[in-house]
Amino acid sequence: MPEKFEVYNGTDDYIVSPELKDIVNVAIALERPLLIRGEPGTGKTLLAHSIAKGLGKRLIVWNIKSTTKAKDGLYVYDTVQRLYDSRFGDKDVSNIKNYIRLGKLGEAFTSETQVVLLIDEIDKADIEFPNDLLNELDEMSFYIYETGETIKAKHRPIVVITSNAEKELPDAFLRRCIFHYIEFPDPELMERIVYVHHPNVRKELVWQCLEKFYELRKVEYLRKKPSTSELIDWIGVLIKAGITEKELADGIPFLGTLIKKEQDYELLTKEKGYSDERSYY
Repeated sequence: MPEKFEVYNGTDDYIVSPELKDIVNVAIALERPLLIRGEPGTGKTLLAHSIAKGLGKRLIVWNIKSTTKAKDGLYVYDTVQRLYDSRFGDKDVSNIKNYIRLGKLGEAFTSETQVVLLIDEIDKADIEFPNDLLNELDEMSFYIYETGETIKAKHRPIVVITSNAEKELPDAFLRRCIFHYIEFPDPELMERIVYVHHPNVRKELVWQCLEKFYELRKVEYLRKKPSTSELIDWIGVLIKAGITEKELADGIPFLGTLIKKEQDYELLTKEKGYSDERSYY
């Protein structure tokens, strides 16, 4: 463990709980990847942005898809461009290095300064994807077979990995990570988050919105509960529409801003009477 390390304390646009702040700093101190889980809307992805901003470092984002392979993050050998140049170009195609493109992990390794690397939604990829990254994340190096070159990290990046728990991650991978599950914010913390985005909103309106919001989240049959980002959007719509506390007390205006599943919307409007047919504009 390094004797000294930079301490993350959150940022003005990202409210961090004491537990999350501590675990981020543990991961930084131990130089281990930080694996973050939590339901949608708890700020998993935004955490990496906040860490980069708080520590004054560049953020590199590797968005994982179902087709992503671990090698994609290391480098790509552009054989198509080389073939094209050999037929139509005037470049020296004998130098393979000209056709090696570093991926996001390779970019982080070769950076002249330490960066924050976000591997976003790792569980979207094939089940073997995490295991294929083990050696590179441990050794902080990788080998380019086409050139016989070994790329070693100039500075060990701060690695943040997010997961939506769509797939179980391999035990060997989990053992190498510092893990934290972001609990959904309680009303007190949520109120602080709201004021970050809407600093001039009336307190009475915020309290009513939070009451309605958490009431919705308690409805057991919802397929998708409203998240923090949807609450922020909803309050923004209420502000722009000039909704009063009295109007909010009578129902949930613009329910579609909070509820994104058709089945949930229909059930709420029928069973809870949350229909709102009149226009607020």
